Amino acid sequence: MAKAKTVFYCTSCGNETPKWQGRCPACGAWNTMQEHVEKLSPNGRAKTAPVGMSRSAQKLSEVSSEDEIRFSTGMLELDRVLGGGAVAGSLVLVGGAPGIGKSTLLLQICNSLCTQRSVLYVSGEESERQLKLRGVRLGVSPESLYILSETRLSDILESVEEIKPDILIVDSIQTLYHEENDSSPGSVSQVKDCTMSLMQLSKSQGITVFVVGHINKDGAIAGPKVLEHMVDCVLYFEGDPNSSYRLLRAAKNRFGSTNEIGVFEMMDRGLVEVANPSQMLLEGRPEGACGTCVACVMEGTRPVLAEVQALVTKTSFNVPRRTADGFDFNRAALLLAVLEKRGGLKLSVFDAYVNVIGGLRLDEPGADLPVVLAVASSYRDMVIPYDLVAIGEVGLTGEIRSVSHMNQRLSEVARLGFKKCIIPRGVAEKLDIPEGLTVYRVRNLREAIETAL
Repeated sequence: MAKAKTVFYCTSCGNETPKWQGRCPACGAWNTMQEHVEKLSPNGRAKTAPVGMSRSAQKLSEVSSEDEIRFSTGMLELDRVLGGGAVAGSLVLVGGAPGIGKSTLLLQICNSLCTQRSVLYVSGEESERQLKLRGVRLGVSPESLYILSETRLSDILESVEEIKPDILIVDSIQTLYHEENDSSPGSVSQVKDCTMSLMQLSKSQGITVFVVGHINKDGAIAGPKVLEHMVDCVLYFEGDPNSSYRLLRAAKNRFGSTNEIGVFEMMDRGLVEVANPSQMLLEGRPEGACGTCVACVMEGTRPVLAEVQALVTKTSFNVPRRTADGFDFNRAALLLAVLEKRGGLKLSVFDAYVNVIGGLRLDEPGADLPVVLAVASSYRDMVIPYDLVAIGEVGLTGEIRSVSHMNQRLSEVARLGFKKCIIPRGVAEKLDIPEGLTVYRVRNLREAIETAL
């Protein structure tokens, strides 16, 4: 007779302990341990979900590489984030907040995918009629698209065996359950078992699997952290609820870069690709206002221009306030300290607020100089020229350091009609300055401020 074993899982990292603890010993998170009862087989081992047929080992030189393993999804922005297209036999996890557009994105790509491949769309949250209504609204009605409303994993695997699709879409992994596991759907063990079965299905039969995952209140994908380790790609769908623009970002990608982003706009007919995100981010930029500067950062292989705004105002507290939205707070505090020490601006008695327009987050060192110039502009109440862009990293001694891909940045700056650009003097690569663009080379913070203001 099978015995039972009680274990506790951390919902943050997936760590397993034999007894409950208030704090996870692996990741340090508080109140994340959940109880789970595992059934043991007669030999004393925990029962797990079936992982498919056994396969024999092959030599690397014997593995065929003639077949094309990467294909387009029909959306260039999604292909960019995936590294050039989806890979056959891969498992892709798409996460995001409720209503952000995860299901809409995956249903829209079915129109293009079904032209050459068969697709099975499994929904555990909507019925077939609801999927039909949403498909009609989005204009999705291909002939080779199969839909299934099911939450039991074994029934889904039977449908896959019967239909033999090239692409499987599961919406969402938190609604699936394995009948041999007694825990409720969405629990740590259920998510892990179902994902393992889908991974084995993907690798053994070469089926590309897209899985939708919900996120918790902390912004991480709900379920064990091991879920992100099991899949090949982890994509996060981000966006301001008050804005129609959405950003698709790769947190993990075994087949491409994790620095690429895809930009979409949510319309009545679904998601529309934004081919020129720089123009979108600079839309509505004020002219003749102090405290604003344009930055040019690299998002993977794509240069993107974004507006950085700063507000410096007299503080009414003993300790001045520091706030940064879209920019790392610690980095902003560091730049303010450098600006006071090396730039001669007495910011210790002023509140300082930094904001990146459009919901984009600037994590690249090349955004340091625009932030500093925007703060200096607001402090001196002087306007930075409307057609000026700043690029450069700021060091602790006040020097302006070079950043990579300068030629690509300058080409994008000139393409969008800007006439002036401030760059570091010690640029390593040979510059090909576009016609009509004036480049100012600066060595330190004081030179940059005097040039811009």
